[in-house]
Amino acid sequence: MTEKPNVLYDAPGPRARARNLVLSVVTAAGIAWVAYFVYTSLDAKGQLTAAKWSPFLESTTWTTYILPGIQGTLTAAALSISMALVLGAVLGISRLSDHRSIRWIAGGITELFRAVPVLILLIFIYQLYAQYGLVQSKYYALAAVVTGLTLYNGAVIAEIVRAGINSLPRGQTEAAKALGMRKNEVMRLILLPQAVTAMLPAILSQMVVALKDSALGYLIGLVELVRAGTQIGSFYRNYLPSLIVVAIIMILLNSTLTVIATRLEKRLRSRGRLPKAPIRAWQVPDGGAAV
Repeated sequence: MTEKPNVLYDAPGPRARARNLVLSVVTAAGIAWVAYFVYTSLDAKGQLTAAKWSPFLESTTWTTYILPGIQGTLTAAALSISMALVLGAVLGISRLSDHRSIRWIAGGITELFRAVPVLILLIFIYQLYAQYGLVQSKYYALAAVVTGLTLYNGAVIAEIVRAGINSLPRGQTEAAKALGMRKNEVMRLILLPQAVTAMLPAILSQMVVALKDSALGYLIGLVELVRAGTQIGSFYRNYLPSLIVVAIIMILLNSTLTVIATRLEKRLRSRGRLPKAPIRAWQVPDGGAAV
């Protein structure tokens, strides 16, 4: 019986198989050595003892540190996501305006806040609020995180909105105009309902990004989950267990949001409200920058 040819790549010969086997063994041995080194280093410093994990069995650890941290993370993420959706819709539609000045202004705002690193944006806004007292002092960090994440994610969502609207067949716009519909009616009644459902997977993915980026508020004093973990580690001298617990909670939060988003998308698709090929964040037409 002849061997079935592989059309994806050339089947390795005896020398190639031997070389691959040697490289696999060396790589596995290197990974095992690194894991053993990390284990022995942590064990020598007492970070793997049961006593380091015992604080998480006390209710005061959760009520004093972890639960307020989760509340801060969810508050910052919910506010920034809500406002980013509004800002992104406005900027995305404005970039499709017939007026050149509106397109340039919306495009400039979008490209500016997409280009600035989120951390620099948060620090700048925090200093701005603190310098001019634009909000109450106890809300400096929260306001800076919400504003920064809103501007950044709003700019990204603007490109998603523009890509989603431009991806729709041109014939629908032409047919609507032929029926005498105005451009705002075409956008509101014809294009947006289809574009929103098509853009839903990309928008929900950006929500997950906003939830994760809320951890950057740790650097400007926001009481959120990462700060709670470092406070626990500083108090009980168990930094590794604290960061592991924080990582597990963040994974659970993001996984929950992802599951909700996936079920929502499947529900809409089963009702025939989503196209078979949803718009992804990187599918930006007309030569635009990839998201």
